[in-house]
Amino acid sequence: MSDRARSFGVMAEAYERFRPGYPAALFDLVTAYAGQPIRTALEIGAGTGKATRLFAERGVAVTATEPDGAMLAELRKHVPARVRTVQAAFEDLRPGERYALVYAAAALHWTNPESRWSRMAALVEPGGVFASFGGPIRLADPSVQEAVRAARAPFLDSDEIPSPDGTPEGHDMQWPGTELQGSEWFTGVQQSVIERHLTMSARDYVGQLSTISAYLVLPASEREQVFSQIMRVLPETVEIDADITVHLARRRSE
Repeated sequence: MSDRARSFGVMAEAYERFRPGYPAALFDLVTAYAGQPIRTALEIGAGTGKATRLFAERGVAVTATEPDGAMLAELRKHVPARVRTVQAAFEDLRPGERYALVYAAAALHWTNPESRWSRMAALVEPGGVFASFGGPIRLADPSVQEAVRAARAPFLDSDEIPSPDGTPEGHDMQWPGTELQGSEWFTGVQQSVIERHLTMSARDYVGQLSTISAYLVLPASEREQVFSQIMRVLPETVEIDADITVHLARRRSE
């Protein structure tokens, strides 16, 4: 696991406070794809449980897995008591129980690419569903976006995670759909986008930046400087584009 992947636990409370949750439309999309009620689900890299809540509060029996103890402790404060929690990285999960749905919310890119799909296939029931969803939070106003880019530039070229397989941003099928299309274990790959527009205060926007791995791995002094520089160029409130890209696939029957 990379330093960036390990960086979140120290910010568990901020992650819970500043990262937006997931809309009901996402649950509806996954359920429609499944074609039947989803009774059991396994979440990979559950963080503080933003996506766990979406499914658990709608009657799905969720097992939430997360390698970081601080994140898992924060999750347990916010999810229904019936959610089962397991402290484990994806690579440490042992095949055994299978689930109608296995999903990752802005976490799949931290998993090992060499064994990702064989491990995933071992966890999904034949005919069951795999889902991955997430997306960057971007400033909607190009002039504000440029001011923030310039303020960040002495410290970071970019704060986004590049496509793990190098797929260009404008390509019709984005990662991980590109990998799923080549997988022997999954079929029916579908990509959808749920549009999401938010308004937040400048302070909350910087709070959200403080949970992003690119900033978390900076030395503390640089992190303080870059957030101070960004705050200086932000208006009091900012408009955000936070579209959710959803990839769905079905486990081939055995």
